[in-house]
Amino acid sequence: MITFIICVLVLVLGYRFYAKYLEKVMEIDPNRQTPAYAMRDNVDYVPMPWWKVLLVQFLNIAGLGPIYGAIAGAMWGPAAFVWIVLGTVFGGAVHDFFSGMLSVKHEGKSITEIIGIYLGNSTKQVMRVFTVILLVLVGVVFISGPASILASLTPENLDFQFWIWCVFIYYILATLLPIDKIIGSIYPVFGFALLFMAVSLITMLIIKGYSMPELTFDNWQNFHTKPDKFPIFPMLFISIACGAISGFHATQSPLMARCIENESEGKRVFYGAMVIEGVVALVWAAISMSFFGGINELNNVMIAHQGNAAWVVNEVSNSLLGRFGAVLAILGVVAAPITSGDTAFRSARLTVADLLHYNQKPIKNRLLITVPLFVIGFILTRIDFGVIWRYFAWANQTLAAVVLWTITIYLVQKGKNYWITLLPALFMTSVVTTYIFLAPEGFSLGTTISYFLGFAMTAIVLILFIVYFVKNKQSFSGLSNK
Repeated sequence: MITFIICVLVLVLGYRFYAKYLEKVMEIDPNRQTPAYAMRDNVDYVPMPWWKVLLVQFLNIAGLGPIYGAIAGAMWGPAAFVWIVLGTVFGGAVHDFFSGMLSVKHEGKSITEIIGIYLGNSTKQVMRVFTVILLVLVGVVFISGPASILASLTPENLDFQFWIWCVFIYYILATLLPIDKIIGSIYPVFGFALLFMAVSLITMLIIKGYSMPELTFDNWQNFHTKPDKFPIFPMLFISIACGAISGFHATQSPLMARCIENESEGKRVFYGAMVIEGVVALVWAAISMSFFGGINELNNVMIAHQGNAAWVVNEVSNSLLGRFGAVLAILGVVAAPITSGDTAFRSARLTVADLLHYNQKPIKNRLLITVPLFVIGFILTRIDFGVIWRYFAWANQTLAAVVLWTITIYLVQKGKNYWITLLPALFMTSVVTTYIFLAPEGFSLGTTISYFLGFAMTAIVLILFIVYFVKNKQSFSGLSNK
């Protein structure tokens, strides 16, 4: 319990002090007109009050991530607490804040366009394709999961394919309609409900006397049932993405960058939403390690149910909150991912629109992009969900690393403190490179050789950064003085 309380306090202090420092680095100007007004089209650029934008941002970036990811991550033990807290304060929230505010300062552009400005046109073209694929994968992941759960609730009448079509139809409407019609109207309610669900569960866990594991020297170990196959590094840092750091968030922040009414709201909307998500992830990690009697028992449960985190959510919610919990469970494992999936497709539409320079105010232009995206998405629903999820997890964290490098170059060019993103960028680079060498969906190499190759690749990237910095140091000095 003490570890959990300290973790929550660190998140709050991170928002109170570190986020304020980031505002100074970013040179927030409350008098500068935001894209919501400067480029208002009443489709994607629509001014909305900060509290509504915050709740929409929270729901967009959350989905199943801080729930399923935290449950899976809890299998490694209390080390998950450390990653959630440090990952959120110094990684994820920094990543989300800068990706959102850079979009605000660049006319609400998508993250791929921001990457192009600072990492060059070639990188932009690669990341356009990479990001659209990632976003479609997110949409597919968040179609198949909810559809299968809904089908299990209606086995005699409505099958998986029926619910697939229902979710698809909703996605199409949410992707095409102005952002304030569906997303801006009902998502704040779902966002509040998702947060209320987490608070209710942790409250009942405490009231009923469950014992949470503490972070001690004895507990600082790998509790996973297959520690050799699943070492903490890099597996934990891929499993817990949303709730610590997630590249998907960089695709969502520009959506809200087109809606905030003042630059001073960026801290609350971007850094704040990530901190809230971190709290939700902490709650689910704590519950998972406690509810079944301990970390080893959680591992046994996950093995028995083939890693089905949805079963854990349903069991926990019903046991701690009764029938009310069942409703919240459905909300958590159905509504939350659906509301992230539709904004994934919306982000994909806007990314392609930026590529083709298509004005998105006419409905015809929106349809020309949306229809092919959904055709591809529907085809991908035929592929095994587990396979899609594994590739999505790696691609997601790879995007996070690229975005952190983008922000680092921006800070270097502006003569700002680039260490605040350079260190997380190096860490995430080592995570994704080591993972692709080690993981079954990658090269399936041994742990030692994977570590060596991952760190070698990271060292090469660092050397390239140093060469770039030294070569352009004089020009950067001129830019920072302007």
